[in-house]
Amino acid sequence: MDKSLLASILTFAAYFVVMVGIGLWVYKRTVSLSDFVLGGRRLNSWVAGLSANASDFSGWLLLGLPGAIYLSGLSEAWIAVGLALGFAGSWILIAGRLRVYTERATDARSGGESDSLTLSSYLENRFSDRTGLLRGVSALLILAFYLFYVASGLVGMGGLFEQVFGMSPAIAIIAGVSIVVFYTFLGGFLAVSYTDVVQAVMMWIALLVVPIVAVVAVVSDTEREIDGLGAVLGGFEGGGAFDVGGFLAPVAVVSGLAWGLGYLGQPHILARFMGIRSVKDVPRAGAVSVAWAVSAMALAVVMGFSGVAFFGFDTGLDDPEQVFTQLIQALMNPWVAGLLLAAILAAVMSTADSQLLVASSALTEDGYRAFLKRDASPMSLVWVSRGAVVAVAVAAAGIALSGNQSVMDLVGYAWAGFGAGFGPVILLSLYWKRMTWTGALAGMVGGGATAVIWDILDANVLETGLYAMVPAVVVSVAAIFVFNGLGKATDAMAEDFDRVDAEYREAKKPVSA
Repeated sequence: MDKSLLASILTFAAYFVVMVGIGLWVYKRTVSLSDFVLGGRRLNSWVAGLSANASDFSGWLLLGLPGAIYLSGLSEAWIAVGLALGFAGSWILIAGRLRVYTERATDARSGGESDSLTLSSYLENRFSDRTGLLRGVSALLILAFYLFYVASGLVGMGGLFEQVFGMSPAIAIIAGVSIVVFYTFLGGFLAVSYTDVVQAVMMWIALLVVPIVAVVAVVSDTEREIDGLGAVLGGFEGGGAFDVGGFLAPVAVVSGLAWGLGYLGQPHILARFMGIRSVKDVPRAGAVSVAWAVSAMALAVVMGFSGVAFFGFDTGLDDPEQVFTQLIQALMNPWVAGLLLAAILAAVMSTADSQLLVASSALTEDGYRAFLKRDASPMSLVWVSRGAVVAVAVAAAGIALSGNQSVMDLVGYAWAGFGAGFGPVILLSLYWKRMTWTGALAGMVGGGATAVIWDILDANVLETGLYAMVPAVVVSVAAIFVFNGLGKATDAMAEDFDRVDAEYREAKKPVSA
C-alpha cells in the first residue's frame, strides 16, 4: 500500500474515533429535548466561542476563500472583512439579549416562561403569535434551506474522500454522512459542540502551518522567480496584474462587506448564543470567537497568496479551490499531510453536523411537539429528534447523490436567505418593544424571497453584480416597518421586553470586589 494512502487512512480513522468517542461520552447526559437541542444551555465560554466558529466556516474557509484569493486577488478579501465585522457585531448586539429572551419570553400557548429551544419557537413566543404562522413559516424556511446546506457539505465531504482514497462519489457521501449522523444521533448539541472545539483547533493549526511552510519554501528557493506584484496580489485573471480599480470598486466593496449581515440570522450560529451558560460568559466567548475568526480568515488569505507565489500564475492550478490541498501534497510528508487533510474534513463536518441538528430540531420542536404532541415526554422527544436527524440526513444525502446541479445552486442563496430573512427580524425583536408579529412575518418572507429572486433578476435584467444580501436586507427592514401596524404589541409583550432588558443589563454589570 502506498505510504501516503496508509497515512491518510490511519489519520482519518483516528479522527473518526475521536468524534464518535465524544458522541458516546455525552450520550448519557442527553436526557431531554433541551439537552439534545441546546445542550441544556450549559456551554462555557471557550466551547461556545469555538463551536460558533467551527459550525460556521466549513470548507469555505480552507478551500473557497484561499481559492478565490488565488484566482482574483484582494478584491475577494472584502468578504473576509465583512464577515469579521458581522461576526463581532452578532456577539455584541445579539448574543446576550437572545440568551435571556429565549429563556424568559412568555409562552404564547400556555403562559409562563417559555424556554424557547429553537429560533422558530422564540419568534412565536416573543411576538405572542397564537396563529402558528411565524413558527410554521420560519421552521419550513429553516428546514428547506438546511437540506441544501447539508447536501452541499456532503458533496464536499465526498469530494475529499474521492480525492484521498479514490472512492466513488456515492460511496464517499454515504461514508461521510454515516459518521456525522452517528455522533450527532448519540449526543445531539453537546456532541456537536465538543467535536466543534476539536475541529476548530485542527482548522486553525492547518491554516497556520501550511502558509508558513509555503512561504519558507518560496523564500529559500533562490531560483524561483515571483513575477512582480501581480503574482502576489493580483491573481491570475488579466495575466496576474493587480487591479486597484477592481479592488476598490464600489460593487465589490459593498457586496463583500454585506456578507457580514448574514451573521445576524444564521440559526446554527444563533443556537450557540442560546446555548451558552449565562450572559456573563458572552464577552469572553465573543473575544475567543472573534479572535479565532479574524486570525483564521487572515491566514486563509495568506494561503491564497502563498499558492500564487508557489505555483505561479502561468502554470497555475486547474482548480483554484484545491490550492490548500495541493500545497499540502507538494510540501508535507505523508503523515503530516494526512493530519492536515483531516482538518479539511473537520471543516466540512463541523458545519454539516450543526446544520443537520438545527434542521432536525425544526422537525421535532417546531413540528411534532408544537402541532402534534405538546405533552410528549422528555425522552420520547429526544428519540424523535434522533429519528429526525436520520431523516434529514437521508433526504440531504439523496439531494447530494442526485447530481442535480440546478438544485445544488440553491445553496448559494441560503446565506443571504437566512441573513436577510431572519437577521433584521431578530435584531429588531431584541431592541424594539413595539414590534409585532405581522412586521416580523413580513420581514422574514420579504427578505428571504428577495434573496432568492435577486440573483435571477440581476443575472437576466439588471446586471449590477450586487450581492443579493444588500437588496434583501433593505426589503426586509422596509417590510417590517410597513406591515408592523397590522399587528398589536400587547402589554404582556411589553412586560417581557422590560424584564429581559433589566435582566440583561444587570447581568452585564461587573462583579463588585
